[in-house]
Amino acid sequence: MGSVLIDNIGSLVTNDPALGEGALGLVADAALVLADGRVAWAGPRSKVPEGAARDRFDAGGRAVIPGFVDSHAHLVFAGDRTAEFEARMSGRPYTAGGIRTTVAATREATDDALRANVRRLVAEALRSGTTTIECKSGYGLTVGDEARSLRLAAEHTDEVTYLGAHVVPPEYAGDPDAYVDLVRGPMLDACAPYAKWIDVFCDRGAFDGDQTRAILAEGKRRGLVPRVHAGQLQPGPGVAIAVELGAASADHVTHLSDSDVEALASGDTVATLLPGAEFSTRSTYPDARRLIDAGATVALAADCNPGSSYTTNIPFCVALAVRDMNLTPAEAVWAATLGGARALRRTDIGHLAPGARADIVLLNAPSHVHLSYRPGVPLIARVWKNGELVVT
Repeated sequence: MGSVLIDNIGSLVTNDPALGEGALGLVADAALVLADGRVAWAGPRSKVPEGAARDRFDAGGRAVIPGFVDSHAHLVFAGDRTAEFEARMSGRPYTAGGIRTTVAATREATDDALRANVRRLVAEALRSGTTTIECKSGYGLTVGDEARSLRLAAEHTDEVTYLGAHVVPPEYAGDPDAYVDLVRGPMLDACAPYAKWIDVFCDRGAFDGDQTRAILAEGKRRGLVPRVHAGQLQPGPGVAIAVELGAASADHVTHLSDSDVEALASGDTVATLLPGAEFSTRSTYPDARRLIDAGATVALAADCNPGSSYTTNIPFCVALAVRDMNLTPAEAVWAATLGGARALRRTDIGHLAPGARADIVLLNAPSHVHLSYRPGVPLIARVWKNGELVVT
C-alpha cells in the first residue's frame, strides 16, 4: 500500500492526550500520514514531515475521527420481526422470548442466505463509519447451527463470539439444565475453533447466575474470553459474574446496583451500553454518567439484531447516548471508538496515534460534536479501513 497524506483537517480526534487536547487528543488544523495500512504520523499540518507521503487527500477543513468500533452485534440471522416491533410500539412490553422466532427462521435458512445477510449488514455498518465489528452466534441453538453461524461470522470479522446461551430453545423448555450441559459440552466443542469470545444472556427469561457462571467457566477453560449480557431487563448477578470471571465486557447494564457500579469501576470489565435497544423497546436508558463518574470504562455499540435493535448505525447511538444517557459529545465519541476497542481488548484500533491501524472516518462537518448536534443526518463523507479508501 502506498503512503497518503490526509491534509487540511479542521479538527482531528486522535484519542491520544499526548497528541492533542483532552481525552480525545484533539488537534486543530491537522494532518495524518498513512503508510502500509497504519498511521505513520499525526499532528498539526504545519509540522508534517517533508516528503511524508506520495499522495495527498484534501479534507477541506472537515473533522476526522477514528473508525467506530462496534463491540456488540448479532448479524447471523434470518427472518423478520416487524410485526413484533409494531406490536411493541403499540404497547406490548419487550421480553427475551421473541428470540425464538428468529431461531426458527435461522435454522431453516441456507448458508448462502445467512452469508448474504451478514455481508449486507457489515457493508451497511461500514457506510456509517464502523470499521471493526464484533459478531455473535445465538440464533441457531443447535450444535450444527451454532457452529455454522460462527463459521459464517468469521468470514467477515476476527471478533467472533459464541452465544449458544442466548435463550433456551423450545425443545429444551422442560429441561433447561440439559441445554446448559449441551452449551458447555458438545456445542462448545464444535464452536470453540471458530470463536474468540463466549457470551451468556444472564437475565429474566434467559439464564440465571449459576448457569451463566458454569457456561462461562467452561468457555474460559477452552480458551475463550467471557462477555456477558447483564442487567438489561432487571437487576441480576450478571455484572458481578462478569467481573469475577474477568470478562472483557458487561453489556446492556441498564439496571445496576451500587455494588455493580463499584465492581465495574474497580476492574477491567468494560460497561458496554446499547442505546439502540432502549430506543427500540421503549425501555429506561442506563445512566452512563453514573458509570463515568465512578471511574468505569464505557463503550457504545449498536447491538444490531432483528428484534430489539435493528440498526448498525453508530452515529445514531452516539446521538442517543448524549441525549438520553448523560454522556457529553466527546465522551460518546470516545466510547464508540476507543471504548469499543477496549471492550474487544484491542490496542491497534479506536485511536489515530502513530502505529494504529489506519481506520479513519472523514465527517461532512467541522467537528465531532455534529454527530450528536445533527442527529439523523448522513455525516459520513469518507471511510478508510487499513489505510484503503473504502467508502467515498
